[in-house]
Amino acid sequence: MIKTRLSDCSLITLPRHSERSGSLTAVESDKPIPFDIARVFYLYDIPGGESRGGHAHYECHQLLIAASGAFDVKMDDGTSSKIYRLDRPYYGLHIPPGIWAEEISFSSGSICLVLTSHHFDELDYCRDYTRFLELKKD
Repeated sequence: MIKTRLSDCSLITLPRHSERSGSLTAVESDKPIPFDIARVFYLYDIPGGESRGGHAHYECHQLLIAASGAFDVKMDDGTSSKIYRLDRPYYGLHIPPGIWAEEISFSSGSICLVLTSHHFDELDYCRDYTRFLELKKD
């Protein structure tokens, strides 16, 4: 498992263009996302207060955005943990590989937009927290 630490995670302010008629945020690889985007998916219809996630990646980077509503992201590097609140569609939370992440406390009607550096590959997921901690010690 990559020796990533919470300090390697970052909250990225995405470009925002606002007018009287509304706002627009465009997302492009390397502007300011630190990886090329290979996959985009979103989570929705999550009942208020529910949680998702609960895994780490071996290689895949993720950028989580609260496209609508709000939720918390609990992150863990095997030594320490931290919670970020995502509640604005122009902020993205970069989670590099080797960080355990859970999306928690969804508000009703939330949409979590996820941009990733890799296509889906089940072998890239560590879904067992005990195993994650063992791998972080190696």
